[in-house]
Amino acid sequence: MLDDTTVAVSKEESLPLGSLKQYLHDCELINDIKSTLEIRRFSGGFSNLTYLLLIENKEYVLRRPPFGAVKRGHDMSREFKVLSNLYTEFTKIPKVYSFTDDISVIGAPFYIMEKANGIILDYQEAKRREISPNGFKTISNTWLDTYVDLHNVDYKKAELADLGKPEGYVERQVTNWTKQYLKAQTDEILESEFVMKWLQNNQPKESSSSLIHNDFKYDNVMFKDDSWTEINTILDWEMCTLGDPLMDLGTSLSYWLTDSDMDMLKKGLPSPTVFEGNLSRLEIVEQYSKKSGRPIHNLVFYYVYGLFKLSVIAQQIYYRYHKGYTTDKRFAYFNKHTQLLFVIAKQAIQKNRIDQLF
Repeated sequence: MLDDTTVAVSKEESLPLGSLKQYLHDCELINDIKSTLEIRRFSGGFSNLTYLLLIENKEYVLRRPPFGAVKRGHDMSREFKVLSNLYTEFTKIPKVYSFTDDISVIGAPFYIMEKANGIILDYQEAKRREISPNGFKTISNTWLDTYVDLHNVDYKKAELADLGKPEGYVERQVTNWTKQYLKAQTDEILESEFVMKWLQNNQPKESSSSLIHNDFKYDNVMFKDDSWTEINTILDWEMCTLGDPLMDLGTSLSYWLTDSDMDMLKKGLPSPTVFEGNLSRLEIVEQYSKKSGRPIHNLVFYYVYGLFKLSVIAQQIYYRYHKGYTTDKRFAYFNKHTQLLFVIAKQAIQKNRIDQLF
């Protein structure tokens, strides 16, 4: 399953039952359009909306863009293409069934996929399970091994060579995320200009190119069971592209909180990586380099880039709340997350390291 927590669908995020059932019938996913359809929404995640469809003793998952999205992402056709093509070379992904860009069905493009089964380790799930340090050692190494495997996928064989342009990826990302931040900006954050200028002036050359997930973290992977030795499904492929895998790693490092990080950050962005037994950020980098064979220079740049990207995403979510596109109270203080991430990025730059920053 995607997680153990679904919630009732709010009025503002509801889906039209009649046209959706007709679509499912046309795709031969259900037998009778008169069947009862129950819809729940998965509570995890802050970007694309993910719904659980219960009908005819079947379970499907529907993915659609958020209401009032401000960024260029949320391309459902792109996400569907990645999952459709990638399965021939990399099976740790959910199976997809259908996609449509006909907005007359639910008001936005969407696709239907299987409901995968396994364990997703968000903070609350990890805490509930009382996982030992040895358990987390296994978890973090399994996570890292899967990450290396993903970056080694032959995307040309998967017919995904047109997914992105690896050349110039680093420069484009810094430029594009800067533009997106300025577009969604609501508050004046003093550290933001310092960080954006530093990223612009300290860009390394691309290390190589690979298929990159761009959101690879514990709560986007599904472990097969509590032996923690196998990940059977990776979720949330909306930002997948071709580019420098070290930029992907930097994004993951921004989510990889440790016990020595600021309490405010751990409270605002709780992560199971804070528990004893997990690798440190520096150990993640060292082991990734060893297992992938990729040397890693300019480590602070990749980490700061990841923090910057995460700050922009938080700001975009807050912008939707600020403008009234969503009333989800979880988003009311995301501007504070944005500010905190900029503070941490500046600290990493000034101390020239990625661990023990405060």
